[in-house]
Amino acid sequence: MSLLWVAVVLGIVEGLTEFLPVSSTGHLVVTSEFLGFEGPRAEVFQIFIQLGAILAVVWEHRGKLAGITRDLPRSSEARHFAVVVPLAFIPSAVLGLLLFDAIFEYLFSPRVVASALIVGGLLILLVEGLHLKVRTRTMEAMTLPQALLVGLAQCLALWPGFSRSAATILGGLCVGLDRRTAAEFSFFLAIPTMIGAASYKLLDSFDLLSRSDVLWLALSFVISFFVGWWAVRWLLHFVSNHTFRSFAWYRIALGFLLLALFR
Repeated sequence: MSLLWVAVVLGIVEGLTEFLPVSSTGHLVVTSEFLGFEGPRAEVFQIFIQLGAILAVVWEHRGKLAGITRDLPRSSEARHFAVVVPLAFIPSAVLGLLLFDAIFEYLFSPRVVASALIVGGLLILLVEGLHLKVRTRTMEAMTLPQALLVGLAQCLALWPGFSRSAATILGGLCVGLDRRTAAEFSFFLAIPTMIGAASYKLLDSFDLLSRSDVLWLALSFVISFFVGWWAVRWLLHFVSNHTFRSFAWYRIALGFLLLALFR
């Protein structure tokens, strides 16, 4: 398969899965394995195209982000929002810096991803079954302890296949956020988290890419942006009327299928 077709397929996979609680990294690892696109260069590519999906969140919420930036000097709500997101970002940033090289060396394999998919799916079913009390229905009403606890939950996503979205959404539900607020906060938390991780990996491994990679990287970036934009809108509509159980069963089924295929 040519690199352009690889770019198309992986761009679609990334856009569809980045914000759903099913693990974009896990899907990229497994899809790359099936396509025969592996090794350090493939890992750099998988990180790069996540920036396209992250840009989709920035674009979708550009009005809110611009308003927060504009209102920082005079709005306590804007200043509060500007604190809770970086606070939630800190735990995974620190732990990720400490474990980054080890994660890429030892954990990027289909069997590791399959195990994380299953465990994450079971945790979703567990949390949904608890019928936790909702105490917070907007991001502006989040407390600093809630933000920090969601940030700690995001550390679970350092296990490839667990899903950053699943970790932060589950953390949000456990600290009393409603489903929509948990999903929205997950989107905003993705911005510094993924930009930080992608920048670190690209700076560390940029020499693995060449000028000939520009076209297929750009193509996958654009595809992941538009598909990710659709996925963000769809998920917010979906969680307004549904639980996350369907994602859990999908994860568990896919995890066991992968364990069977990659014995």
